[in-house]
Amino acid sequence: MEPRYLPAPAVRSADDGPLTALQVIAAPQRLRILELVWDRELSAGEIAAQFDVSWSAVSQHLRVLKTAGFLIERRAGTSRIYRADQAALGSLRAFVEDHWRRGLQQVKELAEAEQRDKDRS
Repeated sequence: MEPRYLPAPAVRSADDGPLTALQVIAAPQRLRILELVWDRELSAGEIAAQFDVSWSAVSQHLRVLKTAGFLIERRAGTSRIYRADQAALGSLRAFVEDHWRRGLQQVKELAEAEQRDKDRS
């Protein structure tokens, strides 16, 4: 099967305007959801447990990502299980992975700075 590339199907926002692929992943919560399910499957409940927002807010983010084609959903009993569709992210995949690498680099730098401060004390 041939891989799917952007543009993803049009996604409608709350004001009924279309969202671009970048707008879909621009929301920090949606980017975090993609990070959580990038290389593993998680249930909707496991995803929601990672956020300090209402279940309906997480559900809306899942719906936007799924409609954009960035999440694959399967049912297991009464649960919905999600994983990222990396192929569907196409050219955005490098952007998403770079975002995570920069975030990890910042954490590393902060940890190293904290360690230097402790070593000086």
